[in-house]
Amino acid sequence: QVQLVESGGGLVQPGGSLRLSCAASGTIRSLNVMAWYRQAPGKQRVWVATITDSGSTAYTDPVKGRFTISRDSAENTVYLQMNSLTFEDTAVYYCKGVGAGLYWGQGTQVTVSS
Repeated sequence: QVQLVESGGGLVQPGGSLRLSCAASGTIRSLNVMAWYRQAPGKQRVWVATITDSGSTAYTDPVKGRFTISRDSAENTVYLQMNSLTFEDTAVYYCKGVGAGLYWGQGTQVTVSS
């Protein structure tokens, strides 16, 4: 069983940066794919970025060039570095792990506001 806990959310001004963390209670080596999703108010949860156990990454178009996903297997943690944030990035951000099972974190709020 793997538990995922996100952190690093908060209030930031447009153009600012945040780094989200997703810490796994167990080893993330068993998780072949780690991903970030987000859910804006009144909208469905959508995919943001993915990183595989081999280090391959993929991003949804709205965040390409601004967000970077990375993983630290030694720390059992996945990160999402978010730069040049805009109002449209305001959402609850969720971490997802895929391995023998499918695991979700509880989410962390990111609010972009002036």
